[in-house]
Amino acid sequence: MPAFALRRAGERLLGPGAMAYLLHLRPMEWPIVTAHFLLGALLAAGLRLPPGRALLAWFVFVVLLNGGTLAINSAFDRDEGDIGYLRRPPPPPKGLAPAAAAMLAAAAGLGFLLPPLFAWSNAACVAMAVLYSVPPARLKARAGWDLLINCLGFGLLTPLAGWGLTGRPLPGWMLGVSVGFALLFGALYPPTQIYQMGEDRARGDRTLAIVLGESASLGLAAGLALAAHLLFAWGAVRAGRGPAWLAPSLAAWLGILLPWWARWRRWTPARHQAGMYWCLGAWALTDASLLALLWPR
Repeated sequence: MPAFALRRAGERLLGPGAMAYLLHLRPMEWPIVTAHFLLGALLAAGLRLPPGRALLAWFVFVVLLNGGTLAINSAFDRDEGDIGYLRRPPPPPKGLAPAAAAMLAAAAGLGFLLPPLFAWSNAACVAMAVLYSVPPARLKARAGWDLLINCLGFGLLTPLAGWGLTGRPLPGWMLGVSVGFALLFGALYPPTQIYQMGEDRARGDRTLAIVLGESASLGLAAGLALAAHLLFAWGAVRAGRGPAWLAPSLAAWLGILLPWWARWRRWTPARHQAGMYWCLGAWALTDASLLALLWPR
């Protein structure tokens, strides 16, 4: 497989130890976070972004913050099966936790070189990364808290941080769109857990998907996807735009989640994992739809 060929090439170039550190930063997720982060920046300023500030903000938010968040999660989870954006993970190196902590500390400090909305959104995400993965809080193991942390961090604060790097005032419609993304991440989160329920149960974690069960989790996901699109439509109207561009996005989400909800008993863990990646494709369509709808004039 190409992914494992690239991994083997990286191990030859960097050595297995250094490659293990890099893999647990899960760079396969960086394009997804980058796209969602840049959505906020592009809605604020179009292509008129300050290049130096945008590059620094990207490095802080995507490489240091997101990479450090996923690495510290790996350090404490020590999964042996597939995890999000990393198949067949190597054993976490012994120094992964302190390395991840250093990345998160650097992200928090460097964030304050940028405008306040970015700096405080970024700092809140650093705090939530620690609370999410590190004992004794370890909110990812507490049903409901795991969902809230992810909705706030990736859904709400990521596009706000992107807007914030521009230094422009935040309009009400953008806040509504960002809250919509918090709900949309609520729709994405159960699909990220369902295929890992066996390992989570073995660790004693009580994730949202385990507490609710597959059927209720997928029903919740479909309801949150619909609620998110209603907020997107409200934001579009507040911005003086018609919401018709949102129809393909909503159709994609419901076209994935409703059949999955109806047939989940017949799906294998591998099929559930594939469903998660289909939802990521729907998310990309949502980003593209909102860019087309709300591009600055």
